[in-house]
Amino acid sequence: MNDQANSVDERYATTPATLTRWSRQDTTWMLGLFGTAIGAGTLFLPINAGLGGFWPLVILALLAFPMTFFAHRGLTRFVLSGREGSDITDVVEEHFGIKAGALITLLYFFAIFPILLIYSVALTNTVGSFMEHQLHILPPPRAILSFVLILGLLAVVRCGEQVIVKAMSLMVYPFIVALLFLAVYLVPHWTGGILSTAREVPAPSALLNTLWLAIPVMVFSFNHSPIISAFAVDQKRQYGANADERSSQILSRAHLLMVAMVLFFVFSCVLTLSPAQLAEAKAQNLSILSYLANHFNNPTIAFAAPLIAFVAIAKSFLGHYIGASEGLKGLVLKTGRRPAAKTLDRMTAAFMLVVCWIVATLNPSILGMIETLGGPVIASILFLMPMYAIRKVPAMAKYRGQASNVFVTAVGLVAITALVYSLMA
Repeated sequence: MNDQANSVDERYATTPATLTRWSRQDTTWMLGLFGTAIGAGTLFLPINAGLGGFWPLVILALLAFPMTFFAHRGLTRFVLSGREGSDITDVVEEHFGIKAGALITLLYFFAIFPILLIYSVALTNTVGSFMEHQLHILPPPRAILSFVLILGLLAVVRCGEQVIVKAMSLMVYPFIVALLFLAVYLVPHWTGGILSTAREVPAPSALLNTLWLAIPVMVFSFNHSPIISAFAVDQKRQYGANADERSSQILSRAHLLMVAMVLFFVFSCVLTLSPAQLAEAKAQNLSILSYLANHFNNPTIAFAAPLIAFVAIAKSFLGHYIGASEGLKGLVLKTGRRPAAKTLDRMTAAFMLVVCWIVATLNPSILGMIETLGGPVIASILFLMPMYAIRKVPAMAKYRGQASNVFVTAVGLVAITALVYSLMA
Protein backbone atom coordinates (compact mmCIF):
# COMPACT_ATOMS: atom_id res chain seq x y z
CA MET A 1 0.00 0.00 0.00
CA ASN A 2 1.32 3.44 -0.91
CA ASP A 3 -1.09 5.67 0.96
CA GLN A 4 -4.31 5.66 2.93
CA ALA A 5 -6.36 6.28 -0.20
CA ASN A 6 -5.96 2.65 -1.17
CA SER A 7 -9.28 0.87 -1.42
CA VAL A 8 -10.54 -2.09 0.57
CA ASP A 9 -10.02 -4.30 -2.47
CA GLU A 10 -6.36 -3.27 -2.75
CA ARG A 11 -5.80 -4.13 0.89
CA TYR A 12 -7.43 -7.50 0.30
CA ALA A 13 -5.21 -8.13 -2.72
CA THR A 14 -1.92 -7.21 -1.03
CA THR A 15 -2.45 -8.97 2.30
CA PRO A 16 -1.56 -12.69 2.52
CA ALA A 17 -4.65 -14.86 2.83
CA THR A 18 -3.33 -16.71 5.88
CA LEU A 19 -5.64 -17.12 8.85
CA THR A 20 -5.13 -18.12 12.42
CA ARG A 21 -6.67 -21.35 13.67
CA TRP A 22 -10.38 -21.45 14.46
CA SER A 23 -10.79 -19.58 17.74
CA ARG A 24 -13.25 -19.56 20.60
CA GLN A 25 -14.43 -16.15 19.38
CA ASP A 26 -15.28 -17.70 15.99
CA THR A 27 -17.38 -20.35 17.75
CA THR A 28 -19.07 -17.65 19.83
CA TRP A 29 -20.05 -15.76 16.67
CA MET A 30 -21.22 -18.95 14.97
CA LEU A 31 -23.56 -19.68 17.87
CA GLY A 32 -24.58 -16.01 18.08
CA LEU A 33 -25.68 -16.09 14.43
CA PHE A 34 -27.54 -19.32 15.11
CA GLY A 35 -29.16 -17.77 18.17
CA THR A 36 -30.45 -14.73 16.30
CA ALA A 37 -31.88 -16.78 13.43
CA ILE A 38 -33.37 -19.72 15.27
CA GLY A 39 -35.96 -18.31 17.60
CA ALA A 40 -39.68 -18.24 18.11
CA GLY A 41 -40.32 -18.47 14.35
CA THR A 42 -38.82 -21.96 14.33
CA LEU A 43 -41.64 -23.15 16.57
CA PHE A 44 -44.17 -22.23 13.85
CA LEU A 45 -42.11 -23.44 10.88
CA PRO A 46 -43.29 -27.11 10.96
CA ILE A 47 -46.88 -25.90 10.68
CA ASN A 48 -46.33 -23.36 7.92
CA ALA A 49 -43.92 -25.47 5.88
CA GLY A 50 -45.73 -28.76 6.41
CA LEU A 51 -49.11 -27.51 5.20
CA GLY A 52 -47.78 -27.23 1.63
CA GLY A 53 -47.41 -30.99 1.30
CA PHE A 54 -44.50 -33.43 1.00
CA TRP A 55 -42.87 -32.40 -2.28
CA PRO A 56 -42.80 -28.64 -1.64
CA LEU A 57 -41.31 -29.34 1.80
CA VAL A 58 -38.56 -31.51 0.27
CA ILE A 59 -37.71 -28.81 -2.28
CA LEU A 60 -37.65 -26.14 0.44
CA ALA A 61 -35.37 -28.36 2.53
CA LEU A 62 -32.93 -28.63 -0.39
CA LEU A 63 -33.03 -24.87 -0.94
CA ALA A 64 -32.69 -23.93 2.75
CA PHE A 65 -28.89 -23.82 2.97
CA PRO A 66 -28.12 -21.98 -0.29
CA MET A 67 -30.98 -19.51 0.30
CA THR A 68 -29.73 -18.52 3.73
CA PHE A 69 -25.97 -18.82 3.26
CA PHE A 70 -25.57 -16.93 -0.02
CA ALA A 71 -27.90 -14.12 1.07
CA HIS A 72 -26.23 -13.51 4.43
CA ARG A 73 -22.76 -13.86 2.90
CA GLY A 74 -23.70 -11.16 0.38
CA LEU A 75 -24.86 -8.80 3.13
CA THR A 76 -21.69 -9.50 5.14
CA ARG A 77 -19.52 -8.74 2.11
CA PHE A 78 -21.44 -5.53 1.57
CA VAL A 79 -20.62 -4.31 5.10
CA LEU A 80 -17.00 -5.49 4.74
CA SER A 81 -16.64 -3.41 1.56
CA GLY A 82 -16.84 -0.18 3.56
CA ARG A 83 -14.25 1.67 5.60
CA GLU A 84 -12.79 0.26 8.80
CA GLY A 85 -15.37 0.33 11.61
CA SER A 86 -18.30 1.25 9.30
CA ASP A 87 -21.62 -0.45 10.07
CA ILE A 88 -24.31 -1.10 7.46
CA THR A 89 -25.79 2.40 7.66
CA ASP A 90 -22.36 3.99 7.12
CA VAL A 91 -21.57 1.67 4.20
CA VAL A 92 -24.84 2.49 2.43
CA GLU A 93 -24.05 6.20 2.71
CA GLU A 94 -20.47 5.59 1.54
CA HIS A 95 -21.57 3.70 -1.59
CA PHE A 96 -24.90 5.30 -2.49
CA GLY A 97 -24.79 8.81 -1.02
CA ILE A 98 -26.21 10.67 1.96
CA LYS A 99 -29.88 10.59 0.89
CA ALA A 100 -29.85 6.86 0.12
CA GLY A 101 -27.99 6.23 3.37
CA ALA A 102 -30.63 8.09 5.36
CA LEU A 103 -33.47 6.24 3.59
CA ILE A 104 -31.94 2.78 4.07
CA THR A 105 -31.16 3.56 7.70
CA LEU A 106 -34.78 4.58 8.27
CA LEU A 107 -36.12 1.46 6.55
CA TYR A 108 -33.59 -0.75 8.34
CA PHE A 109 -34.73 0.53 11.72
CA PHE A 110 -38.46 0.26 11.01
CA ALA A 111 -38.03 -3.25 9.60
CA ILE A 112 -36.26 -4.59 12.71
CA PHE A 113 -37.69 -2.55 15.59
CA PRO A 114 -41.28 -3.88 15.26
CA ILE A 115 -39.89 -7.42 15.57
CA LEU A 116 -38.24 -6.37 18.83
CA LEU A 117 -41.65 -5.14 20.03
CA ILE A 118 -43.23 -8.45 19.07
CA TYR A 119 -40.62 -10.34 21.07
CA SER A 120 -41.36 -8.07 24.05
CA VAL A 121 -45.04 -8.99 23.88
CA ALA A 122 -44.32 -12.69 23.31
CA LEU A 123 -41.87 -12.82 26.21
CA THR A 124 -44.38 -11.29 28.61
CA ASN A 125 -47.16 -13.63 27.44
CA THR A 126 -44.93 -16.71 27.69
CA VAL A 127 -43.67 -16.01 31.21
CA GLY A 128 -47.10 -14.96 32.46
CA SER A 129 -48.71 -18.12 31.08
CA PHE A 130 -45.92 -20.29 32.51
CA MET A 131 -46.34 -18.81 36.00
CA GLU A 132 -50.11 -19.24 35.89
CA HIS A 133 -50.51 -22.67 34.30
CA GLN A 134 -47.32 -24.56 35.09
CA LEU A 135 -46.09 -23.01 38.34
CA HIS A 136 -49.65 -22.22 39.54
CA ILE A 137 -48.49 -18.79 40.72
CA LEU A 138 -50.52 -15.66 40.17
CA PRO A 139 -48.33 -13.52 37.90
CA PRO A 140 -47.74 -9.89 38.86
CA PRO A 141 -49.57 -7.13 36.97
CA ARG A 142 -48.62 -7.13 33.32
CA ALA A 143 -46.96 -3.71 33.55
CA ILE A 144 -44.61 -4.90 36.30
CA LEU A 145 -43.87 -8.27 34.68
CA SER A 146 -43.04 -6.77 31.29
CA PHE A 147 -40.86 -4.08 32.86
CA VAL A 148 -38.82 -6.59 34.87
CA LEU A 149 -38.33 -8.93 31.89
CA ILE A 150 -37.29 -6.21 29.43
CA LEU A 151 -35.07 -4.53 32.04
CA GLY A 152 -33.37 -7.88 32.65
CA LEU A 153 -32.57 -8.32 28.95
CA LEU A 154 -31.40 -4.72 28.64
CA ALA A 155 -29.08 -5.31 31.59
CA VAL A 156 -27.34 -7.90 29.41
CA VAL A 157 -27.31 -5.37 26.56
CA ARG A 158 -25.61 -2.74 28.75
CA CYS A 159 -22.66 -5.09 29.23
CA GLY A 160 -21.69 -4.58 25.59
CA GLU A 161 -21.95 -6.27 22.22
CA GLN A 162 -19.46 -9.03 23.02
CA VAL A 163 -21.40 -9.97 26.17
CA ILE A 164 -24.64 -10.05 24.15
CA VAL A 165 -23.12 -12.45 21.63
CA LYS A 166 -21.66 -14.63 24.40
CA ALA A 167 -24.99 -14.69 26.25
CA MET A 168 -26.78 -15.69 23.04
CA SER A 169 -24.21 -18.40 22.29
CA LEU A 170 -24.67 -19.82 25.80
CA MET A 171 -28.45 -19.79 25.42
CA VAL A 172 -28.11 -21.70 22.15
CA TYR A 173 -26.91 -24.86 23.93
CA PRO A 174 -30.10 -25.56 25.91
CA PHE A 175 -32.15 -24.63 22.85
CA ILE A 176 -30.27 -27.12 20.65
CA VAL A 177 -30.62 -29.81 23.32
CA ALA A 178 -34.34 -29.08 23.64
CA LEU A 179 -34.95 -29.24 19.87
CA LEU A 180 -32.99 -32.49 19.65
CA PHE A 181 -34.86 -33.93 22.62
CA LEU A 182 -38.24 -33.11 21.11
CA ALA A 183 -37.29 -34.33 17.64
CA VAL A 184 -35.96 -37.63 19.02
CA TYR A 185 -38.90 -37.97 21.42
CA LEU A 186 -41.28 -37.83 18.46
CA VAL A 187 -39.49 -40.57 16.46
CA PRO A 188 -41.45 -43.49 18.05
CA HIS A 189 -44.65 -41.55 17.29
CA TRP A 190 -43.99 -41.16 13.57
CA THR A 191 -47.12 -42.22 11.74
CA GLY A 192 -46.08 -41.12 8.29
CA GLY A 193 -47.92 -37.83 8.63
CA ILE A 194 -47.09 -35.76 5.59
CA LEU A 195 -45.96 -38.87 3.66
CA SER A 196 -49.63 -39.42 2.93
CA THR A 197 -49.34 -36.58 0.41
CA ALA A 198 -46.17 -37.97 -1.24
CA ARG A 199 -48.13 -40.09 -3.72
CA GLU A 200 -49.92 -37.02 -4.99
CA VAL A 201 -47.41 -35.19 -7.17
CA PRO A 202 -48.85 -31.70 -7.59
CA ALA A 203 -49.24 -30.11 -11.00
CA PRO A 204 -46.31 -27.85 -11.93
CA SER A 205 -48.43 -24.70 -11.61
CA ALA A 206 -49.72 -25.72 -8.18
CA LEU A 207 -46.22 -26.70 -7.04
CA LEU A 208 -44.74 -23.38 -8.14
CA ASN A 209 -47.56 -21.46 -6.45
CA THR A 210 -47.03 -23.36 -3.19
CA LEU A 211 -43.27 -22.77 -3.29
CA TRP A 212 -43.79 -19.11 -4.16
CA LEU A 213 -45.86 -18.52 -1.02
CA ALA A 214 -43.74 -20.82 1.20
CA ILE A 215 -40.27 -19.42 0.40
CA PRO A 216 -40.73 -16.29 2.58
CA VAL A 217 -41.57 -18.58 5.52
CA MET A 218 -38.31 -20.47 5.06
CA VAL A 219 -36.30 -17.29 4.43
CA PHE A 220 -37.43 -15.53 7.59
CA SER A 221 -37.21 -18.64 9.75
CA PHE A 222 -33.44 -18.54 9.18
CA ASN A 223 -33.05 -14.75 8.98
CA HIS A 224 -30.34 -13.20 11.14
CA SER A 225 -29.70 -10.03 9.14
CA PRO A 226 -30.06 -7.74 12.21
CA ILE A 227 -26.77 -9.02 13.64
CA ILE A 228 -24.84 -9.28 10.36
CA SER A 229 -23.59 -5.68 10.46
CA ALA A 230 -22.07 -6.06 13.94
CA PHE A 231 -20.67 -9.45 12.90
CA ALA A 232 -18.96 -8.00 9.80
CA VAL A 233 -17.54 -5.02 11.71
CA ASP A 234 -16.04 -7.36 14.32
CA GLN A 235 -14.61 -9.69 11.66
CA LYS A 236 -12.93 -6.77 9.92
CA ARG A 237 -11.50 -5.57 13.22
CA GLN A 238 -10.10 -9.01 13.99
CA TYR A 239 -9.00 -10.31 10.60
CA GLY A 240 -8.57 -7.23 8.41
CA ALA A 241 -8.05 -8.28 4.80
CA ASN A 242 -8.91 -11.88 5.67
CA ALA A 243 -12.32 -10.99 7.12
CA ASP A 244 -14.21 -12.14 4.01
CA GLU A 245 -12.70 -15.61 4.10
CA ARG A 246 -13.13 -16.15 7.84
CA SER A 247 -16.64 -14.67 7.97
CA SER A 248 -17.69 -17.00 5.12
CA GLN A 249 -16.37 -19.96 7.12
CA ILE A 250 -18.28 -18.88 10.22
CA LEU A 251 -21.46 -18.29 8.20
CA SER A 252 -21.26 -21.66 6.45
CA ARG A 253 -20.86 -23.55 9.74
CA ALA A 254 -23.64 -21.55 11.40
CA HIS A 255 -26.02 -22.23 8.50
CA LEU A 256 -25.16 -25.92 8.35
CA LEU A 257 -25.99 -26.14 12.06
CA MET A 258 -29.22 -24.18 11.55
CA VAL A 259 -30.42 -26.22 8.59
CA ALA A 260 -29.52 -29.61 10.06
CA MET A 261 -31.12 -28.92 13.44
CA VAL A 262 -34.25 -27.18 12.23
CA LEU A 263 -35.02 -29.55 9.35
CA PHE A 264 -34.67 -32.58 11.63
CA PHE A 265 -37.12 -30.93 14.01
CA VAL A 266 -39.49 -29.96 11.19
CA PHE A 267 -39.54 -33.40 9.58
CA SER A 268 -39.97 -35.11 12.96
CA CYS A 269 -43.03 -32.94 13.61
CA VAL A 270 -44.63 -33.37 10.18
CA LEU A 271 -44.04 -37.14 10.26
CA THR A 272 -45.86 -37.26 13.59
CA LEU A 273 -48.86 -35.05 12.80
CA SER A 274 -51.22 -35.38 9.86
CA PRO A 275 -51.89 -32.49 7.47
CA ALA A 276 -55.29 -32.06 9.13
CA GLN A 277 -53.65 -31.72 12.54
CA LEU A 278 -51.18 -29.17 11.20
CA ALA A 279 -54.11 -27.21 9.79
CA GLU A 280 -55.82 -27.40 13.18
CA ALA A 281 -52.70 -26.02 14.91
CA LYS A 282 -52.59 -23.14 12.41
CA ALA A 283 -56.29 -22.40 12.95
CA GLN A 284 -55.74 -22.33 16.72
CA ASN A 285 -52.73 -20.00 16.26
CA LEU A 286 -50.57 -22.29 18.38
CA SER A 287 -46.85 -23.00 18.14
CA ILE A 288 -45.94 -26.58 17.37
CA LEU A 289 -44.81 -27.06 20.98
CA SER A 290 -48.15 -26.03 22.42
CA TYR A 291 -50.02 -28.24 19.97
CA LEU A 292 -47.79 -31.24 20.70
CA ALA A 293 -48.23 -30.73 24.45
CA ASN A 294 -52.01 -30.83 24.00
CA HIS A 295 -51.81 -33.66 21.47
CA PHE A 296 -49.85 -36.01 23.75
CA ASN A 297 -51.15 -34.62 27.03
CA ASN A 298 -47.56 -34.96 28.23
CA PRO A 299 -46.68 -32.98 31.40
CA THR A 300 -42.97 -32.96 30.47
CA ILE A 301 -43.64 -31.25 27.14
CA ALA A 302 -46.25 -29.00 28.74
CA PHE A 303 -43.64 -27.85 31.28
CA ALA A 304 -40.71 -27.68 28.87
CA ALA A 305 -42.52 -25.90 26.02
CA PRO A 306 -42.74 -22.44 27.63
CA LEU A 307 -39.15 -22.71 28.89
CA ILE A 308 -37.94 -23.48 25.37
CA ALA A 309 -40.05 -20.64 24.02
CA PHE A 310 -38.58 -18.28 26.64
CA VAL A 311 -35.01 -19.14 25.62
CA ALA A 312 -35.89 -18.84 21.93
CA ILE A 313 -37.54 -15.44 22.36
CA ALA A 314 -34.90 -14.04 24.74
CA LYS A 315 -31.94 -14.82 22.50
CA SER A 316 -33.73 -13.55 19.41
CA PHE A 317 -34.60 -10.36 21.32
CA LEU A 318 -30.91 -9.79 22.08
CA GLY A 319 -29.87 -10.39 18.46
CA HIS A 320 -32.54 -8.07 17.07
CA TYR A 321 -31.68 -5.42 19.66
CA ILE A 322 -28.22 -5.11 18.11
CA GLY A 323 -29.73 -4.34 14.70
CA ALA A 324 -32.48 -2.06 16.03
CA SER A 325 -30.09 -0.03 18.21
CA GLU A 326 -27.66 0.26 15.30
CA GLY A 327 -30.45 1.65 13.11
CA LEU A 328 -31.64 4.09 15.80
CA LYS A 329 -28.11 5.39 16.41
CA GLY A 330 -27.69 5.82 12.66
CA LEU A 331 -30.89 7.87 12.50
CA VAL A 332 -29.71 10.13 15.35
CA LEU A 333 -26.30 10.68 13.74
CA LYS A 334 -27.84 11.45 10.36
CA THR A 335 -29.76 14.36 11.91
CA GLY A 336 -26.38 16.05 12.32
CA ARG A 337 -26.18 15.57 16.08
CA ARG A 338 -23.02 13.99 17.47
CA PRO A 339 -23.61 12.96 21.11
CA ALA A 340 -20.86 11.09 22.95
CA ALA A 341 -20.86 7.33 22.39
CA LYS A 342 -21.89 6.52 25.99
CA THR A 343 -24.63 9.15 25.90
CA LEU A 344 -25.97 7.73 22.63
CA ASP A 345 -25.93 4.20 24.08
CA ARG A 346 -27.90 5.35 27.13
CA MET A 347 -30.41 7.29 25.04
CA THR A 348 -30.93 4.24 22.81
CA ALA A 349 -31.36 1.86 25.76
CA ALA A 350 -33.81 4.22 27.47
CA PHE A 351 -35.88 4.60 24.30
CA MET A 352 -35.96 0.82 23.75
CA LEU A 353 -36.93 0.16 27.37
CA VAL A 354 -39.80 2.65 27.41
CA VAL A 355 -41.30 1.71 24.03
CA CYS A 356 -40.90 -2.07 24.49
CA TRP A 357 -42.40 -1.83 27.99
CA ILE A 358 -45.41 0.20 26.83
CA VAL A 359 -46.13 -2.11 23.89
CA ALA A 360 -45.65 -5.29 25.98
CA THR A 361 -48.03 -3.89 28.59
CA LEU A 362 -50.69 -2.90 26.05
CA ASN A 363 -50.36 -6.23 24.17
CA PRO A 364 -51.73 -4.93 20.83
CA SER A 365 -52.80 -7.35 18.10
CA ILE A 366 -51.62 -5.08 15.28
CA LEU A 367 -48.00 -6.15 15.68
CA GLY A 368 -48.40 -9.14 13.38
CA MET A 369 -49.35 -6.81 10.56
CA ILE A 370 -46.39 -4.54 11.30
CA GLU A 371 -44.04 -7.55 11.15
CA THR A 372 -45.49 -8.51 7.76
CA LEU A 373 -45.07 -4.97 6.47
CA GLY A 374 -41.42 -5.08 7.53
CA GLY A 375 -40.90 -8.34 5.65
CA PRO A 376 -40.44 -6.87 2.15
CA VAL A 377 -37.98 -4.30 3.54
CA ILE A 378 -35.87 -6.98 5.24
CA ALA A 379 -35.92 -9.07 2.05
CA SER A 380 -34.82 -6.05 0.00
CA ILE A 381 -31.92 -5.26 2.34
CA LEU A 382 -30.85 -8.90 2.74
CA PHE A 383 -31.21 -10.12 -0.86
CA LEU A 384 -31.37 -7.26 -3.34
CA MET A 385 -29.23 -4.43 -1.94
CA PRO A 386 -25.96 -6.47 -1.78
CA MET A 387 -26.55 -7.84 -5.30
CA TYR A 388 -27.18 -4.33 -6.62
CA ALA A 389 -23.99 -3.17 -4.93
CA ILE A 390 -22.02 -5.96 -6.59
CA ARG A 391 -23.17 -4.62 -9.96
CA LYS A 392 -22.59 -0.93 -9.21
CA VAL A 393 -19.93 -0.51 -6.50
CA PRO A 394 -16.24 -0.80 -7.52
CA ALA A 395 -15.28 -2.14 -4.08
CA MET A 396 -17.49 -5.21 -4.72
CA ALA A 397 -16.60 -5.73 -8.40
CA LYS A 398 -14.57 -8.86 -7.59
CA TYR A 399 -17.80 -10.70 -6.71
CA ARG A 400 -19.41 -10.16 -10.11
CA GLY A 401 -20.18 -13.04 -12.45
CA GLN A 402 -21.00 -15.62 -9.75
CA ALA A 403 -24.00 -17.89 -10.26
CA SER A 404 -24.96 -17.38 -6.61
CA ASN A 405 -25.71 -13.71 -7.38
CA VAL A 406 -28.47 -14.70 -9.82
CA PHE A 407 -29.83 -17.22 -7.32
CA VAL A 408 -29.95 -14.69 -4.46
CA THR A 409 -31.61 -12.07 -6.65
CA ALA A 410 -34.24 -14.57 -7.81
CA VAL A 411 -35.03 -15.73 -4.27
CA GLY A 412 -35.25 -12.11 -3.10
CA LEU A 413 -37.73 -11.21 -5.83
CA VAL A 414 -39.79 -14.33 -5.09
CA ALA A 415 -39.86 -13.53 -1.36
CA ILE A 416 -40.83 -9.88 -1.87
CA THR A 417 -43.57 -10.57 -4.44
CA ALA A 418 -45.01 -13.36 -2.26
CA LEU A 419 -45.07 -11.10 0.79
CA VAL A 420 -46.73 -8.28 -1.13
CA TYR A 421 -49.27 -10.73 -2.55
CA SER A 422 -50.02 -12.05 0.96
CA LEU A 423 -50.53 -8.49 2.21
CA MET A 424 -52.94 -7.69 -0.62
CA ALA A 425 -54.78 -10.96 -0.14
